[in-house]
Amino acid sequence: RVLFRSHNPAHVLAIDACTEIVGDKIPQVVVFDTSFHQTLEPKAYMYALPYEYYEKYKVRKYGAHGTSHKYVSDRLCEMTGRKKEDMKIITCHLGSGCSISAIKDGKCFDTSMGFTPLDGFMMGTRCGTMDPSALIYIAKKDNITPDEMNTICNKKSGVLGISGLTDDNRDVNISADNGNERAKLAVDMQTYQIVKFIGSYIAAMGGVDAIVFTAGIGENNPRLRRRICEQLGYMGVKID
Repeated sequence: RVLFRSHNPAHVLAIDACTEIVGDKIPQVVVFDTSFHQTLEPKAYMYALPYEYYEKYKVRKYGAHGTSHKYVSDRLCEMTGRKKEDMKIITCHLGSGCSISAIKDGKCFDTSMGFTPLDGFMMGTRCGTMDPSALIYIAKKDNITPDEMNTICNKKSGVLGISGLTDDNRDVNISADNGNERAKLAVDMQTYQIVKFIGSYIAAMGGVDAIVFTAGIGENNPRLRRRICEQLGYMGVKID
């Protein structure tokens, strides 16, 4: 509940509601969104903070969207007839929340979300990775509390914060096509940051066999997929 307080309260409400209706007649199973990422090595999940914060508070990368990353990578192997133990895959879960995972030999090698789902690249309303000093600077300038800054980073940033319009990629793309410069900037930033993460994971794994796009934007925005793959074309990336 601490790490994923934007999601878990709703999940707990659903569990409680089901329990109230069916009691213990039907078992309920909780699958943690972080479980698929537990194969990360310490070099990937540790932060370069004083080690005591890991020892005392378990501050480290946990990742998210694990159920999605595992499913689409497994499904890719089924569709191609390849063994996942022999594959290097990058899965891009692009929706209101976004994350990218590097999957090597069927196991998560690295992932973009971190201690919370705020980390990584820009999303619908989340800022993603940035210099923490910028947040400290803004907080001091505007006398913002940690909770208020948390709201800004999670609810008022990302595509919404840059475009000033909405967090809906469909509307932002339309506005960009109609000449809105801030909407165009949001689209360009989003594409650029995704390409950087994919490129870094290709380097970290020593290659890639397939890149998968999923979730609302990943599935329904062919233009974004094309822009990303074109920028990776020099590596031999082609859209199937």
